[in-house]
Amino acid sequence: MKVTQEKLPASQIGLEIEITPEITKQTYEQVIKNLASTANISGFRKGKVPRPILLQRLGTTRIKAAALEELIQDGIEQAVKQEAIAAIGQPQLRSSFEDLIKNYEPGKSLTILAAVDVEPEVNLVQYSDLQAKAEEVKYDPEQVDNSLDKEREQLATLIPVEGRAAQIGDIAVVDFKGVFSKVEGEDETAEPEPIPGAEATDFQVELQEDKFIPGFISGIVGMNPEETREIAAQFPVPYANEDLAGKAATFTVRLKELKEKELPEVNDDFAQEISDFETLEELRASLVEQYQKEADDKTKTNKQEALLTELLKHVEVDLPATLIEQEVDAMLTQTAMRLSQQGLDVRKLFTQDIIPQLRERSRTEAIERIKRSLSLREVGKRESIEVTPEEIAARVTELLQEYPEEQDVDEDKLRSIVEKELLTEKIINWLLEHSSVELVPEGSLSPTEETEDAESDVDADAPQTEEENSEASTEVTEG
Repeated sequence: MKVTQEKLPASQIGLEIEITPEITKQTYEQVIKNLASTANISGFRKGKVPRPILLQRLGTTRIKAAALEELIQDGIEQAVKQEAIAAIGQPQLRSSFEDLIKNYEPGKSLTILAAVDVEPEVNLVQYSDLQAKAEEVKYDPEQVDNSLDKEREQLATLIPVEGRAAQIGDIAVVDFKGVFSKVEGEDETAEPEPIPGAEATDFQVELQEDKFIPGFISGIVGMNPEETREIAAQFPVPYANEDLAGKAATFTVRLKELKEKELPEVNDDFAQEISDFETLEELRASLVEQYQKEADDKTKTNKQEALLTELLKHVEVDLPATLIEQEVDAMLTQTAMRLSQQGLDVRKLFTQDIIPQLRERSRTEAIERIKRSLSLREVGKRESIEVTPEEIAARVTELLQEYPEEQDVDEDKLRSIVEKELLTEKIINWLLEHSSVELVPEGSLSPTEETEDAESDVDADAPQTEEENSEASTEVTEG
């Protein structure tokens, strides 16, 4: 078999495959033989149909097409193997099938044009002495106090309030019922239309504006127990239930009981109740260390991201369609798994209508992820950066000890994942050592436009089910 190669765009290799006369004849005859043994033709026993009758009844075009399918599949497979091409994905036929049928004559040579995707060549114009800027995240001492305040809120005791009106921060127990406010021109004598699900008895609500639709909480503030008041409010835009978004409402609210929070003192007893530490000083020191580490980790991530973004400016690579589609598949699979773990019905989110949109929107991020991976791999190859078996074994042991409850762990797969992660970490550290990343104050760099990931696209575009809409309509107090 004669095979001629040519380089094509998008990391493809074009193949001109010349199939010998002997093979074109042999395949054609074998197809006729197979059809003769299986064809059901009236007046003849199976396997006893004369060749002229078979050709007349089935038609030479049909027989040629069947032979061609075998010639194309076998020819491309043998060509790829003969030329030792490391193909990825499925080969593509570049010749017109109709033209091949016209040109195909058993016993004469046949030329087939095909293309296969291959691993792309990565040209890193520069990967050391890179210059980048990254935002430095600094530890904020207020984080410790905020954390302790949240714990105090969790341990708060509710004390009945007497002798004053409701105020922000109180806990109110109310009965309420909501109706749509009448619009201009509407019959004033008609009964107001109830809002579906906007009714509750003995409803306990914390008087904080950000937890409810605008106007509801401010209307309760100033009320006294046993007082009933009509409160005007308006559903925000956008809103979970689109039918309610922007609509004005009137709530009849009866305040039945009023309570306030009594917060515990922040002392050693408090520290012992919310943690394993004996003293408040130890707890604070631990929180300082935790938030300092979080700030340092975010800064490190910012430096890595800035450096990788700069690295991609110096890479030249022509990506094959197969790699891009595989990465899109992986991204959507990861998104589906995360949503499923959150208890969402993936089948309702990933509908046949939305999947093509998600795939298209994921392409930009998929291309960047592939370029990053290939660029890092190329750096590792050029600088002979490797991970030792001892390093892999130590990390695997650490993970198994860290998560002893995990059962049926595939250790071979775990080792493969660990090896990739450790290698990536080593390569990025090498880049950081051989480049310069200037740290600038947090918020000083202008934000760049980034493509939304598949998970956020699903959240934004997935239609709500009737059940979800019903649940959303009852949550009239949520902002």
